[in-house]
Amino acid sequence: MLFKTNTELMTQARDGGYAIGAFNTNNLEITKAIFTAAKQEESPIILAISPSAAKYAGMENLVAMARVAAEETGVPVSVHLDHGTEWEHLVHAIQAGFSSIMYDGSKHPYEENVRLTAEAVKLGHAAGISVEGELGRLVGTEDQISVSEREASMTDPDQAMDFIERTGIDALAVSIGNAHGWYKGKPQLDFKRLGAIQKKVGDKVLLVLHGASGIPDEDIRTAASFGITKINIDTETRDAFKRGVAQFIQENPDVIDPRKILKPAIEEMVKIVDGKIKLFGSAGKAAGHIAELAGRAV
Repeated sequence: MLFKTNTELMTQARDGGYAIGAFNTNNLEITKAIFTAAKQEESPIILAISPSAAKYAGMENLVAMARVAAEETGVPVSVHLDHGTEWEHLVHAIQAGFSSIMYDGSKHPYEENVRLTAEAVKLGHAAGISVEGELGRLVGTEDQISVSEREASMTDPDQAMDFIERTGIDALAVSIGNAHGWYKGKPQLDFKRLGAIQKKVGDKVLLVLHGASGIPDEDIRTAASFGITKINIDTETRDAFKRGVAQFIQENPDVIDPRKILKPAIEEMVKIVDGKIKLFGSAGKAAGHIAELAGRAV
């Protein structure tokens, strides 16, 4: 099974007016849940693997699981490095067979972010895979920031155009008030800023929304209407995993078979991923990607 790149999946999504879910995995059970939901909904997916997940489970192990699951389900998938911050993360991902990488240089001053991201693009494109960059800083739920600090962390539309042109990235992760982890209260996304970014960059880059767990459905639909074609989900699936395990153990305190303990976790995660796929509009879109892939193979 040939993995597709994020660019291939996201370009078709942009042309088709929907978004692709990028679901983080850390182990076999999460991977199975993601692919089960994708198969049920006949949806393409992006399987996101962070450096910490790779350290925990082994990068090659996670890629092997994805390859087997893709072959079993026939689901179009890109295996994507999420938030690579070190050169070794990028190199290891490429060697392991990833079809897309993200270099996150948002912690660096702007010029350093440009320089390092441009180097990541050269590396990724030389390997024939797509590259995502990030401009603006996503804050965590524990950060206490003022309005001025909040705005300072967001993606500047004019700077975004400069960043794209100087780095050559395929996709841009934007900061518009989104955050990693659970939100405290209703997220306040700056759609005026997102609209300005979309107007500036046009079709020169694909747009990504990180930290989408907990964002209301109506805001997700609005973001997609402004050109967001990759939406990252992690916290909600982790929470579903915990909920499934905790409830089973509470109801079955004497069971020690990990297969029985983890099955409810998979079932709870499938519900989350299935719902996100429907929300993003990618349900039923696998056939188009498979047809395009078959045409390339002829």
